[in-house]
Amino acid sequence: MKPENQRALDDFLSHADEISEDILEDTREMLGSMPFIFPVLKERPEYFALSGLADEMVCRPPHITAKTAELIAIAAAAGAGAESCLRVHIRAAMKEGANQDEIYDTILIASLIGKTRVLAPALREFRSAFPDATGSSRKT
Repeated sequence: MKPENQRALDDFLSHADEISEDILEDTREMLGSMPFIFPVLKERPEYFALSGLADEMVCRPPHITAKTAELIAIAAAAGAGAESCLRVHIRAAMKEGANQDEIYDTILIASLIGKTRVLAPALREFRSAFPDATGSSRKT
């Protein structure tokens, strides 16, 4: 790393405790709650300050609304099976103005992609094992 960049990084990290506290406050305001992992990660403030800032930037990108970002987070959490994250982001989406139908539709879209995640590789392997199969063993 160039010396001037190392100095900038060292200066940033010398404020990691204060930056981490700001990130926790911003997160509580943004989500309406505090994810379990954040206070635990804050025990390593140098890591948390860098990671937390990146998370904030990703969670509130400049080109989509906060509501849309939260709906995307719901879909991602549902697809990942991350129940605690799902709970946090459903509440955050509601805070950002998402209604029950928008959240429900988001979950349904996530379930469709989740189903495809199972079917696509499984059916590729099926097709490889049975190249002439039509997908049905029933005789018509």
